[in-house]
Amino acid sequence: MDDEIDPETVRSLLDGDDAPRVVDIRSAGAFSRAHIPGSENVPFAELPNRVESLSGADRIVTVCPHGKASVQAARLIKSFEGTADATVESMRGGLEAWDGPLESTDAESDSDSDADEGPDAPF
Repeated sequence: MDDEIDPETVRSLLDGDDAPRVVDIRSAGAFSRAHIPGSENVPFAELPNRVESLSGADRIVTVCPHGKASVQAARLIKSFEGTADATVESMRGGLEAWDGPLESTDAESDSDSDADEGPDAPF
């Protein structure tokens, strides 16, 4: 991992021509309810098996609810050979600190998608 990045900086990068890949590590259900526009969902538990899909990216920003688990995700991504040359950062404060736009892809909420939320949820 290279560092943490402020949400304001992420927002300005997303508005530019050289936008980073934003990797949201929350569950698919949480992601579908609200996420940063243009971000991609790679749940933390699936990250070791899907990290190869991030190969070739120049800059990657990981996102989670509070900015804690995304630090671990950024370290894992940075340790992968295919992303070793990329700048890999965790968004400080997570989505809780994000004041930019959010989008939803959740057509209907189902009870299974809510199972990963709450005080016992790992992320």
